[in-house]
Amino acid sequence: MAVQAHIAELLEKHRQLDLEIESELQSPGSDTLHISALKREKLRLKEELERLRSETRH
Repeated sequence: MAVQAHIAELLEKHRQLDLEIESELQSPGSDTLHISALKREKLRLKEELERLRSETRH
């Protein structure tokens, strides 16, 4: 069950990054480098989630 808890934690971090990216995009003078870094982190989390889900299926 520890893997499921880790997946839930990663999902929450992914959701939080999504909210932060949306907030940055809405604000005037947003920092495109910061937004890019957030998007890369979100993608990294997504890839890790997919890997963990794949491992739990086998």
